[in-house]
Amino acid sequence: QVRLVESGGGLVQSGGSLRLSCVTSGTIFSINFMGWYRQAPGKQRELVASITSGGRTNYADSVKGRFTISRDNAKITAYLQMNSLKPEDTAVYYCAVNDVTRMYWGQGIQVTVSS
Repeated sequence: QVRLVESGGGLVQSGGSLRLSCVTSGTIFSINFMGWYRQAPGKQRELVASITSGGRTNYADSVKGRFTISRDNAKITAYLQMNSLKPEDTAVYYCAVNDVTRMYWGQGIQVTVSS
């Protein structure tokens, strides 16, 4: 059974930093990409950043230059370094892994940025 567990969230002041981690357990064959999504209250879930097995990254325009996604292929672990955080970054952040056939999701972790 595949399980994704996020950690590293919490409360931070505007301009601060947080680093999210996503540890994967279980067997996933042929990972296409790993990514971070977020969902703020009353809004749809949106892609924040993704990284392919080859290391190609993609970011939402709102986080470019502030967030950095990375991964450890051997450990099937993904990270999201978030700098210069803004109150509008407040959301529940979800880790996701895509193996072409389906998407696996973590349970989500709260990130709150105070002004």
